[in-house]
Amino acid sequence: MASPDQDLAPVLDKDGVRLTVDDALATVTLTNPAKRNAQSPALWRALAEAGRALPGSVRVVVLRGEGKSFSAGLDRQMFTPEGIEGEPTFIDLARRDDAGVDEAIAAYQEAFTWWRRNDIVSIAAVQGHAIGAGFQLALACDLRVVADDVQFAMRETSLGLVPDLTGTHPLVGLVGYARALEICVTGRFVHAEEAVVSGLASVSVPAAELDGAAGDLAAAVLAAPRDAVVETKALLRGATGRSFDEQRVAERAAQARRLRDLAGIGD
Repeated sequence: MASPDQDLAPVLDKDGVRLTVDDALATVTLTNPAKRNAQSPALWRALAEAGRALPGSVRVVVLRGEGKSFSAGLDRQMFTPEGIEGEPTFIDLARRDDAGVDEAIAAYQEAFTWWRRNDIVSIAAVQGHAIGAGFQLALACDLRVVADDVQFAMRETSLGLVPDLTGTHPLVGLVGYARALEICVTGRFVHAEEAVVSGLASVSVPAAELDGAAGDLAAAVLAAPRDAVVETKALLRGATGRSFDEQRVAERAAQARRLRDLAGIGD
């Protein structure tokens, strides 16, 4: 899969992550196709750094993976007794107290949280395998466009673990509790058709058209006024935590800000 950002000078390019910026559009690319973009703590730190490096001009971020797979999940070396050099092994983590385990996982989760910021809209372009951490990284984004060969799977439970990279909340929100539970505890594949029907993905396209479809969606988002998009995203993200009446109040307050801004009398 050719990279749409290959002619741009990268803002960041390290540990399997490349960030490029083209005015209001940023592209984050996972760049280790030989390992199916397997994830490691170093990659997570690079993803978190990419989020911090975004210029204020960026409105849309497209996340993609080079090669046949978006991300096949955790680097298998993390499951070995020796682990990855310079990183804590699973046994090392298990020996820490609760606060130590919590601190380590919270640091890993930083790679998966900034995609939800209200000032950007994030779009994952997902092909091939998106397993475990790969599935959760796609779920971290606001929107997902998938290739017709996509294979989502949440394999953590099958390994005796739980999904802990922020994927459980969006998964339940998208497909409901019962289907989310079934997907997680069985570890089965979710293919393109089900992903679209269940709400996991906005659209499925042939793999050769994936980058174009993500680009078209990004262009459509960029066509709307930035402040209106920011306010709308904030309203929708907060809706599940508010009562109906609380949401009505939030809508009125947001609209008042928009009206004043459009009239040129905003703060």
